[in-house]
Amino acid sequence: MYKIAVLISGGGTNLQSIIDKVKAGYLDCKIEIVISDNEKAYGIERAKENDIYAVALSKKQYGDKLSDEILKISQERNVDLIVTAGFLSIIKGDLLKKFKNRIINIHPSLIPSFCGKGMYGLNVHEAAIEYGVKISGCTVHFVDEGTDTGPIIIQKSVPVFAEDTAEELQKRVLEKEHEALPEAIKLIETGKVKVHERKVIIENN
Repeated sequence: MYKIAVLISGGGTNLQSIIDKVKAGYLDCKIEIVISDNEKAYGIERAKENDIYAVALSKKQYGDKLSDEILKISQERNVDLIVTAGFLSIIKGDLLKKFKNRIINIHPSLIPSFCGKGMYGLNVHEAAIEYGVKISGCTVHFVDEGTDTGPIIIQKSVPVFAEDTAEELQKRVLEKEHEALPEAIKLIETGKVKVHERKVIIENN
């Protein structure tokens, strides 16, 4: 069975989208563990409600060793893929090396627009609206040493309207996130994703 770990920091709506797709049979994998860097994250409750093992790793306790602890747990539980879904801590060190091209992230913009340092949550949508773009969306990408700089797997777009608030745009983008993340996981678990330098090639057969 293909095993994934999901990393969260908050409500866990993207986690829920994965749970739902597993239950529906769309994803042939097991959520082996949910890891949060926030003990109060509601996503932990989502995991427990669905009989998924969840653990909270205090940033105060682990500090710069947080990625090392995630690596240790992921290896102990024989995880195949790590999915960061609204995870606000920076992944670094040996975790990136040991899981090269096996960590994916969902970002609420069409990378390379509105990404990088400080671009998370409503900040992303406020920046998109302020810039006046007509199209925004979400990106699923592999995680590398940079911030939102890894090879792009999937992008989905939504229209941006002149009267949009950041909250309204966020809601529209989130709906696409809930489609894109399970789709990317399915492509990877079925072996259809190949990475060549910066390009991600998706096989159709």
